[in-house]
Amino acid sequence: MVKIRVFSCLLVCTLFLGCNVLNRSQSTASIGAGEGAAEGAEIENASGNTSLTAITEATVGGAAGAVIGEKMDEQAGEIEQELDGAKIERVGQGIVVEFNNDALFDPDSITLKDFAKTNLTRFADVLKEYPHTNIHIQGHTDNEGESRSNQDLSEEQAIAAANYLAENGIVASRLTIIGFGDEEPKYTNDTEEGQAQNRRVEFVITANKEMIAEAEREAGGNES
Repeated sequence: MVKIRVFSCLLVCTLFLGCNVLNRSQSTASIGAGEGAAEGAEIENASGNTSLTAITEATVGGAAGAVIGEKMDEQAGEIEQELDGAKIERVGQGIVVEFNNDALFDPDSITLKDFAKTNLTRFADVLKEYPHTNIHIQGHTDNEGESRSNQDLSEEQAIAAANYLAENGIVASRLTIIGFGDEEPKYTNDTEEGQAQNRRVEFVITANKEMIAEAEREAGGNES
């Protein structure tokens, strides 16, 4: 039953909303060498390795990168003002917004709480002000229970969050969804507190092609 439910959610997300649904191997593909890889090491230390690929793949060097960083600073400040109970990190040329699952769902549920809907509505309002960004939505669980069930739950919770953002005006093509299950703990699973922290959904915000092109033009204009 669980697998059928997950497949149905994926089908709705892929066909109706047009979201991008990745598997874990796609999400953790190698990022290459050079400047991007060096910055990636900083990202991994700061924010956990599941945010690494999304941010480094959108990273650009030089003056354009500095312009993107300024835009992300501004957006992160607005998000922090609007959201309650979320952890916001500026990492490299991206933003990581972490919601503990207790703030979004009841245990083992994929139905958003009313408080979560209020928060995500505010989040969507900010995201609409910055249309030239992509949002990678990553679901995680603790290590309790079977890994397959945890994987399914993490996917379903990420999809539920993505669907809600899309229903509130976020263009679905901006959204990429992946569930990691219990395989990428950011905190210790040796304590109840750590397990609670590992039950989370992370929203990784990166520049899209339009923002990068705009930053390159702006940087070029400043240099002339």
